[in-house]
Amino acid sequence: MTHSLSKLALAAATASIGAALVAGCGNDVPAGSVAKVGDETITKKDFDKWLTTAASGQSQGGPAVVPDPPSYERCVSAKGKQPSQSRSKPSEAQLKKQCKQEYDQLKGQVMQFLIQSAWVQQEADARGVKVSNAEVKRSLEDQKKQAFPNEKAYKKFLASSGMSEEDILFRVKLDQLQQKLTQKVTEDEAKVSDADIRQYYEKNKTRFAQPERRDLDVVLTKTKAKAEQAKRALDEGQSFKSVAKKYSIDSASKSQGGKLPDVAKGQQEKSLDKAVFAAKKGKLSGPVKTQFGWYVFEVTKVKKATQQSLGQARETIRNLLRSRRQQKALDSFIKNFREDYKDKTVCAEDYRIAECKNGPKEKTNTGPASGGAPGGGAPQQPPPSGGAPQAPPSGGGSQPPPSGGGSQGQPSP
Repeated sequence: MTHSLSKLALAAATASIGAALVAGCGNDVPAGSVAKVGDETITKKDFDKWLTTAASGQSQGGPAVVPDPPSYERCVSAKGKQPSQSRSKPSEAQLKKQCKQEYDQLKGQVMQFLIQSAWVQQEADARGVKVSNAEVKRSLEDQKKQAFPNEKAYKKFLASSGMSEEDILFRVKLDQLQQKLTQKVTEDEAKVSDADIRQYYEKNKTRFAQPERRDLDVVLTKTKAKAEQAKRALDEGQSFKSVAKKYSIDSASKSQGGKLPDVAKGQQEKSLDKAVFAAKKGKLSGPVKTQFGWYVFEVTKVKKATQQSLGQARETIRNLLRSRRQQKALDSFIKNFREDYKDKTVCAEDYRIAECKNGPKEKTNTGPASGGAPGGGAPQQPPPSGGAPQAPPSGGGSQPPPSGGGSQGQPSP
């Protein structure tokens, strides 16, 4: 199983949500909020903050232009002052259209990001999953050592990303919650009995077998007459290398001096396969007719068939069964997770996305499934950490660091 499942329908959740519990009834979104997840509201203040962060990420170190609907006056003004790559200067209408497109993209990413942050936190609370401040700080320090040469580089990154260290710490916390949720969801499936292993082995013995293999020296010619000439040359003591160079029409074996290694039974055309596995080692054989031409060959090495015992295959099978079961449990959980939380997520009219119960009916794509907000996937802005449990590594290793974005002085993905 991979560390990050592309088929997850959940984007990464890494926002610092200062959610205020505002009184409201039914599915109504309270004034001053953009969405409501259960009893928790996502405020317009939070949205604006992370919209600015996302815009900072997309600016890639330059001045951030935050789209300001509905007039986009500040955005248009800022873009109008930027140097244009085209000969003609864009009109105000064109600049406004650019600002609106950028806003719509960032809005979708930030809303997805904020909503799924709430989903992860609420699921962790429901399952009693907690992460201590000490764990969070230790993880951040480890990531800083890997990603930045010194503290100055880290501070520079914070400034360009538009995030505070508090934001980064919360991102790390959410990633740790995600890892612990993954472990909790899949822990029961990690148990594989000896009976399970034995049953799988008996049903799949051939998967743990290696057939007999033979190394060959070969010459392939177009005609039987050419094959007989090649065979006579070999009988007279000429090397396969020189004979293959002169007569062979098979460029692959010819370039290797006529060598065709590791041929397994059933791998070659039927007539050649039969002849190869009936031949004695060290005896020149052929010509043998095939659809590709005529072969003259000699078996140079025989590698006997082998069969792994149950004991030898035990750990391979255990890891395989564990991985399959954990994946199945995780897929089921994620499907229910999204359905359950979407059902209790309501968004304000201008902020509706696919994660909202009252969102658009058609499929939408507001960002990559494993990240992309805030920052829209820009290389200078780290995507957030996972928004739902991910598949645990089959070897039991740790999940990748959460606040990645590349190797340019940023935490790794």
